[in-house]
Amino acid sequence: MSQKNPDLRVPKQVQDNAALGLRLRDEHGYGGTEVGEHMAEKLAAGGDLSPEEVRHVAQYFPRHAHDNLEQTGEDGGKPSRGYIAWLLWGGDEGRAWSEQVSAQLDEAEEN
Repeated sequence: MSQKNPDLRVPKQVQDNAALGLRLRDEHGYGGTEVGEHMAEKLAAGGDLSPEEVRHVAQYFPRHAHDNLEQTGEDGGKPSRGYIAWLLWGGDEGRAWSEQVSAQLDEAEEN
């Protein structure tokens, strides 16, 4: 059953991932771009994104799925630039959410 108007609200886990990415970027002084930092601020704040913004988030992930995501810093080492950037865009949950909403938007446009 498809949703006529997709839910554009940023899920809590996506907000939390983006906030963690911002904190790690500040702490380590690297990771992501200014565009990624700006998007992380929007994601961390919650609320709704525009359809274009959701699609922009979804487009990030396929291009960066190879970016040393295993180096999280949880083992006492420093997190990788790629891991921090991934979090800035909402992490795994951001990918799942943005891809699902993008598909719903596409479907709504076709009907």
